[in-house]
Amino acid sequence: MTTKPEFVQLEAGDDVVSVRDRLSFLRGKRVLLIWPEDGTVLTRKLDLVLIQREAMRRAIRLALVTHDTTVIQHASELNISTFETIGASERGRWRRGRGKVFANRAQRPKDEPIPDDLKEIASRIYAEESAAERRWRRIRFAVGLLLFAAIALGIGYVFLPTATVTLTPAQRRIEASASIRVDPLTSGVDVENAIIPALRLSIQIEDSGTIETSGVQALGDAAASGSVVFINQTEQPVTIPAGTTVSTSAGEPISFRTAQEASLPGGIGLQVEVPIEALPGSTGAVGNVDSGQINTVVGPLAAQVTVRNITPTAGGTSRSQRMVTQTDRDLLLATVKQQLQTRAYLDLQARLSESQCIILETMRIAEERSDWTTFSANVGEVSDTLSLTMRVVVEATAIEEQFGRQIVYAQMSRQVQAQETIQPESVTYDLGCEAVSSSDSSTGQATFTMGSSGLVTAVIDTEAVRQRLAGQSLNDAVAYLVSELPLQQGTQPGIRIEPDWFSGLPLLPFRISVALESGVTP
Repeated sequence: MTTKPEFVQLEAGDDVVSVRDRLSFLRGKRVLLIWPEDGTVLTRKLDLVLIQREAMRRAIRLALVTHDTTVIQHASELNISTFETIGASERGRWRRGRGKVFANRAQRPKDEPIPDDLKEIASRIYAEESAAERRWRRIRFAVGLLLFAAIALGIGYVFLPTATVTLTPAQRRIEASASIRVDPLTSGVDVENAIIPALRLSIQIEDSGTIETSGVQALGDAAASGSVVFINQTEQPVTIPAGTTVSTSAGEPISFRTAQEASLPGGIGLQVEVPIEALPGSTGAVGNVDSGQINTVVGPLAAQVTVRNITPTAGGTSRSQRMVTQTDRDLLLATVKQQLQTRAYLDLQARLSESQCIILETMRIAEERSDWTTFSANVGEVSDTLSLTMRVVVEATAIEEQFGRQIVYAQMSRQVQAQETIQPESVTYDLGCEAVSSSDSSTGQATFTMGSSGLVTAVIDTEAVRQRLAGQSLNDAVAYLVSELPLQQGTQPGIRIEPDWFSGLPLLPFRISVALESGVTP
């Protein structure tokens, strides 16, 4: 069948018979039936069925050029290609008409040949064409099969293999520290001179406190009293005058005197009980002594009698009351001031963000007034407790730690060499507010030290690695990675090729993936 089609221009008066006659001279060719611009012909589906049968008998590949929607619909049902222009027919693909088409027997034209009469001609035509087609078909099939196999192998060789390269870039740890000055007069961060701005904070706060007073005012002691037994050590009677002094002998003597005169009968061992009371100097609770503690007679009677208290003495009390001293006021004032600063710190800290902090050394009471300070008692007044209510204005200096981190990070960056980068997630900082070395609460200036530590990783251009590795053998690839890339000491690059029977790396760089792993922290 030829490539260039034969054009058959239809006229308005053409019918099925005339078209079939014109097709009889075009055996084995491609024929393009062109409908007239004005008017139309062969509008019935049966017309196209008969023409298609004639074309199939003569081994003709048929197509139509028409704008008639009815004809186009019938042709589509019969699988006949239709085009709007001749140029479109040359660019488009022609369908093969259906091998079996049907029409109503009553619609068959009178001059339609009987199928049995055409068997001999049809079998001869098909036999001749089948032999030629078969030879070319076998050749085309063999060539196509070889071409397909070659293309498949080529595509498989190029697109099938994949490789995953695992690398561990070199890492090292660096540290840096900076002495940073906080200045409320600075508006921005001065990285070169390590100066950051300060935030001045102020708050008015009130608090109170109570302590026990420490002063003592004596009100007079009550003397202890009791009784003692005098024992005669002679054969003669002994008169014991009122006011005779007796005392304890252990430690500091506690002295008592007899409250009345008593007569002790003569005879060794005879006894008499006499009431006693504590002498001045031994009054108060100190005069309450246990039984047997009073055992000394003071005076000339000591050679004639001995003494014992059978029962404890009692009734001695030390009477006093507590009063306010200046020390109490000073202590309470200092305590409440400390409470006020502590409360002020907590309240101010609650107003700050997580990255801001207060320098404790700069906290101070900036204002206190006498009418804001109220004691519950004055010095010398009798009271068991002393209370104070006080209101003050507290000032402090706060810093933005992020500013300090910028300065320290800049110090770290100076240690980074070419083709290296700091891993931001590995950087840690020491809190600046906790490392203040000097401060001035009146000006709000302070100096603190902030340190940092982080990992520096070598930069590996993964795209360049893919381009370099494309098409290389496994040994050459490993040699390149080990000799030319900055890898972590003690690590080896890993290369996994799939399928594993493939001998080299893929030819296409995008079929190679490069994964970077974190190395061991020094």
